[in-house]
Amino acid sequence: MDMRTSPETLAAITPKPPRPKSAVSHGVGLIGLVGLLIWIAGARWVNALHPELGVGEKWYALGAVAAAGVPMTLWSIFIDKVHRNPTTGVNWNTPPKRFAETREISLTKLSGLWATWGLGLAIYWVARWYHTGAYAFTIDVMEARIGFIPVIGWVFILSVPYVMWIDRRFVEPRDGAYALGAWLMGEKAADWDAINAHLRSWAVKGFFLAFMISIVPGGYHQVVVEPWAYLTSNIALLTWWLISFMFVIDVSLATTGYLLTAKPLDAHIRSATPYAAGWVSALICYPPFVLMGGGGPLDYHPGTRDWDFWLAGFTKPFVTLPLPHMLLPITPSMLLMSLWAVLLVSLTAIYAWATMAFGIRFSNLTDRGILTHGPYAWTKHPAYLSKNLFWWLSTLPFLATSDWHDALRNTVILGCVSGVYYWRARTEEWHLRNDERYIAYEAWMAEHGLITARVKRMLGF
Repeated sequence: MDMRTSPETLAAITPKPPRPKSAVSHGVGLIGLVGLLIWIAGARWVNALHPELGVGEKWYALGAVAAAGVPMTLWSIFIDKVHRNPTTGVNWNTPPKRFAETREISLTKLSGLWATWGLGLAIYWVARWYHTGAYAFTIDVMEARIGFIPVIGWVFILSVPYVMWIDRRFVEPRDGAYALGAWLMGEKAADWDAINAHLRSWAVKGFFLAFMISIVPGGYHQVVVEPWAYLTSNIALLTWWLISFMFVIDVSLATTGYLLTAKPLDAHIRSATPYAAGWVSALICYPPFVLMGGGGPLDYHPGTRDWDFWLAGFTKPFVTLPLPHMLLPITPSMLLMSLWAVLLVSLTAIYAWATMAFGIRFSNLTDRGILTHGPYAWTKHPAYLSKNLFWWLSTLPFLATSDWHDALRNTVILGCVSGVYYWRARTEEWHLRNDERYIAYEAWMAEHGLITARVKRMLGF
């Protein structure tokens, strides 16, 4: 090789290192999406023929979650064989331990697990917001009876054979639930590291699962019930429906992630963030602590109107696009609205894609395996990036129907909201850097992501 070859030339001809392997395959999210699409298509078809059946109502929305979750689970087991991963802590290669060896461990673990659930149920009962508005649906689901026993009762009952069964196959069955149970029964001194890790993990699942179940029905109803002829009569209507569709994909797949938090699926929580800043930055984005809601300190909506209002004009009706006339000359207004609509739908599609990439492992505030595929091959935080860009482009906060004061305030406040998500991203990185696989991924992204370390240096970051 010519010794005079420049460093730039060497860099250009040197093979790029491979991207670190993702903890989740492409297939599991895709098969979940297929199952969900089949359910939605079937529900729309049935609703069109028999609206009296109410397949667009809230209880059927749980069917969409199952339609995504069941095929993802089957794919994970039979195609990806995740139950064979050493990170599960389960040994399938040797005969299970004798029941007598693990019986006391299992009983101790069940006492810790039931105490944790009991604490969670007490919080659900005391906190008034779980009994009003959309959250009431979560309580309805928990109290729904299968036979004479409510769903939550079945969870307690079925936990007994499950724990007794899986403990015989764990390499080390003594976990955080066991540590809590042993402390509660006075068997051992408290292992506070294990107990705190256990309680943090269940705090994440308890808080966010209740929220996810509560929001499943809203978008589902719109996606299933609104007639196609009505939607295709108007660019804005079709765009909002497609946006709702993307959010239904996101919510349905994310809910399965919280429901399928299990070690045999290698979808368990490795760790939940121990950083207070991580919890605060996340919780202020969700009810009842949300700061961005109507009247909240980070509400950026006063005096605003959505994108379709501004692009259609103050007094002009929305641009219509009846399907039989798609080939008519396109006006500048129609072109602008169409391009804006494509951009907004694309951003929500990226947001849904980021959730789909998790497969059955979606969760806030946790490490459940490091993702490096899908949109995470381009940027570390595709969901936050696409969500914030969507808010800016759909709300246009710098325009207001009231006065310029509101326009300026809204622009500043939405900037603060974006700052909150930047804060969330940073606190998540603090936590994930405890995982060496994330460190490898972060190093790879610094050189090969959309915004590389070199670009950041050029921009002065």
